Amino acid sequence: MQHIQGIARNQLQVSSLEDSISQDNPVRFIDAFVNLIDLEKIGFTPRVLKTEGRPSFDTKIFLKIYLYGYLNGIRSSRRLEKECLRNIELQWLLEAICPNYHSIADFRKDNPKALKQLFKLFVSFLKDAELIAGETIAIDGTKSRAHNSKKANYNQKKIDKHLEYIETKTQEYLNALAQNDAQETSTTLTNIQQKIERLKQNKIKYELLEEQLKTSGEPQVSTTDCDARALLVQGQVVEVSYNIQAAVDDKHNLVVATHTINRNDKNALSAIALEAKENLNLETFTALVDKGYHNGREIATCKENNITTIVAQPDQGKSNENGTQPEYFVTKFIYNKEENTYTCPQGQTLSTTGSWHKKTGRTEESGYRFQKYRTPACKTCPVKSQCTSRTGGREIDRSEYADAVEENNKRYKANQQLYRKRQEINEHIFGTIKRKWGYNHTNLIGLEKVNGEHSLIMLVYNIKRSINILGVPDLLAKLKAWNSPYKRKGLFLIKTTYLKLFLVRILLGTNETTSKYTLA
Repeated sequence: MQHIQGIARNQLQVSSLEDSISQDNPVRFIDAFVNLIDLEKIGFTPRVLKTEGRPSFDTKIFLKIYLYGYLNGIRSSRRLEKECLRNIELQWLLEAICPNYHSIADFRKDNPKALKQLFKLFVSFLKDAELIAGETIAIDGTKSRAHNSKKANYNQKKIDKHLEYIETKTQEYLNALAQNDAQETSTTLTNIQQKIERLKQNKIKYELLEEQLKTSGEPQVSTTDCDARALLVQGQVVEVSYNIQAAVDDKHNLVVATHTINRNDKNALSAIALEAKENLNLETFTALVDKGYHNGREIATCKENNITTIVAQPDQGKSNENGTQPEYFVTKFIYNKEENTYTCPQGQTLSTTGSWHKKTGRTEESGYRFQKYRTPACKTCPVKSQCTSRTGGREIDRSEYADAVEENNKRYKANQQLYRKRQEINEHIFGTIKRKWGYNHTNLIGLEKVNGEHSLIMLVYNIKRSINILGVPDLLAKLKAWNSPYKRKGLFLIKTTYLKLFLVRILLGTNETTSKYTLA
């Protein structure tokens, strides 16, 4: 016989699903973790028995499906339904239960807050399992395409362009109508009238969008997903997307905090840093952050909350004065904190009246206060033309957050080697999620639901990585020893008792109740 022979399809075999799943299979951890948690306590909507119809599915069934699905690159509810029927691992995990795709999809849509809480709960488990150090944390963000096309995203410029086109085409058709009046070509006349009517309807649509834009106070509006925004992805590339924020611990590169926003990174630092501090219950930690997050107010907020930031300093351009030479950039002016003055490169002192001025931003929170510093010596300074083009002389603005920013910039310059670890800590996480797993977009609509899905993705990433670090048996042992307020009481004890009862029945060869036998 030249070839290996298979087992005949009609051959009867005595086996169980348990025999098909190895002890180090990740589904064993998924099963133990979901069974361990009191899902209602963390906010999952319970499936209750109705007065009519068949019984509902247990909530934990859907959670197991999604954890397994996202762990294996499957997130379509229809594909998950198929996998429940043909995948032996899912058959073991669900005990051969097969929900329909609509019920599977509803679970993810209805439980975004609970999925976020589940992520936080798993982070606390990882900390208790000593897989997270909580000393150095890298923070970064990545864009995830929204379920909203560029065509369905509008700003004032785009709306004006459409309205201008409508006005131009309408005038062309009106001119054509005037020319066709004498010819009395009714068919052409009717077609033109239909086109004019369609243009009128489109004009109403864009005028309503313009009104919606003014009412919201936002610079843009999306019609398919109202929370999605056109964000700068890379270079000049813009996509209608969401921005996933992630804080990653440096010990084993595990995600300790995550949430999704619909704006760029400029005003996002303090929120994700404080979330990481809360999730890990830390007094302090060091945050490594790239220059896209460099913002005085955000850095100051971190300082107030005892978070040490090392945010990369943006490239220093010229001051707001035209014609300034590099040797007279604002960074060359020395600030004296005790006297609240600046000393220029020529040795002259710039002082302030102490009055605070208000710098307004696009939003109320993006504004800040600042003081102005000047010196009358500019009038007779021989290098004034190299320093400033202002008739009144050089003027420097100092933000209320300048002290915190200067402290951060000094730390950045003094800790270049530590800062270089940032990319090693968190960049590969986004690469794994987006390139390897293909989770570079979301099909859910609304910021809250998108937050839930992205929390699920980060949870699954942490599960996958912790299994790679410890292995399933060791991770299960740590899960059993974990002391959490959300843990279902007596679960392992109950399972062990049933196992002992089962073994006693086998040994005695009886189906009688084993309550009379002693279980050592």
